[in-house]
Amino acid sequence: MTATAKLAENVATRRHSSRGRTASGKPNPVDVHVGARVRLRRTLLGMSQEKLGEALGLTFQQVQKYERGANRVGASRLFDLSRVLDVPVSFFFDDMSGEVEALSPRLISGLSEEPASFEADPLTKRETLELVRAYYRITDPQVRRRVLDLAKALGAVTEG
Repeated sequence: MTATAKLAENVATRRHSSRGRTASGKPNPVDVHVGARVRLRRTLLGMSQEKLGEALGLTFQQVQKYERGANRVGASRLFDLSRVLDVPVSFFFDDMSGEVEALSPRLISGLSEEPASFEADPLTKRETLELVRAYYRITDPQVRRRVLDLAKALGAVTEG
């Protein structure tokens, strides 16, 4: 094989195999984070994957893949998501840990180590979403404030 052919093969392999994924082939943690933020906002709005898909011209299966990080969200799709979900584009990157930021495709290209495992973001847990929905169903502002104070007090007790 000629040097030119080897170079072309290496470039094609690199381009096809990485696609922003980790060395093990798993979705990139940045894509997983963005997908989790899409899911968080969708569920806070009480919107189904099917409704979000309809608003974007997608199937619910495509929405599922975005939310899992299996499919990467392009710039134009991110823009559409921000409009449909009524949040700024920056929302999808909010609360991203330094560990996840360090695993962007640009920073991991050429690394062969397996990235550290990550704990699930508490904001993406169903329990958190249910708690937030229940909290906002409390119509009396004074009662809602007392529930918030109670939650803070209980959290402080378990920390100390």
